Amino acid sequence: MASNFSLFTSLRFDIKLKQVPSKGLKYAGWNYHNESPLYMLDFHRDRILRAATHWKWDKVIEKLSGDEGLTNLAKAAEDAVGPSETGPFRLRILVTKEGEITFHKFDTPALEIGNFFPESLPAPGSSPGPNQPQVPPRFTVVVDNVDSSRSEYTHFKTTNRAVYDDARTRAGIGSISPADRVEVLIVNEEDNTIMEGSTTTPYFWRDGRWVTPPVSAKYSSQDGSGGNDGTSRRWALERGLAVEQEIKTGQLVDGEECYISNGVSGFRAGCIKL
Repeated sequence: MASNFSLFTSLRFDIKLKQVPSKGLKYAGWNYHNESPLYMLDFHRDRILRAATHWKWDKVIEKLSGDEGLTNLAKAAEDAVGPSETGPFRLRILVTKEGEITFHKFDTPALEIGNFFPESLPAPGSSPGPNQPQVPPRFTVVVDNVDSSRSEYTHFKTTNRAVYDDARTRAGIGSISPADRVEVLIVNEEDNTIMEGSTTTPYFWRDGRWVTPPVSAKYSSQDGSGGNDGTSRRWALERGLAVEQEIKTGQLVDGEECYISNGVSGFRAGCIKL
């Protein structure tokens, strides 16, 4: 794979998120303690720092570390969007090896607060409560028909995204669009396990609980599923909404309910189509 790449993360800018403190959603984390339109910004900053540490990008580490680094990133992001904007936007943060940070915004659909900070994920067949992901939207979730190889570029989020772009093309999804209601699962060629979704973390109902493919704490060529340590994934695991468990493609059932999540659209319902 090409060595010329940047780190990036995509998160939601939505003025509605500033309601989190007044709604008393203490379990929300950073967004409860900071009246901010930026979704889980602290986790996005952390994921960039983990990648920068792995590749020894010292200028990035220096720029984004600590409370000051997070505060400066929040200000730069809000300034880039503009003071009069309310969103919602998908805000793409791009970071180069030299520590240059740029922002790019794209329209994204409106969603309810319950989709961003769910107290729990409803069991299959049950109706969502007010603090759970609302339906619609419901996504069709398919499985890629070509297995993929894990690498540093699947563990960390970078602009080197051929694995994901190719899978989306094969699934007929193409470029990221707000109109898309289809997600494709990436399959690890080593053991036929689910790595992750092309832009999301998937959750499957197994033995009375939601599970998601395991990810190693640091990049490993053997441990974990080989997928990305996503921001919403981290949020869900830390709050007990799901646990890690290996899922093989042969264990998936056509028509089974699932959930998917990411740092732009939070948690959304899905249905497996084989």
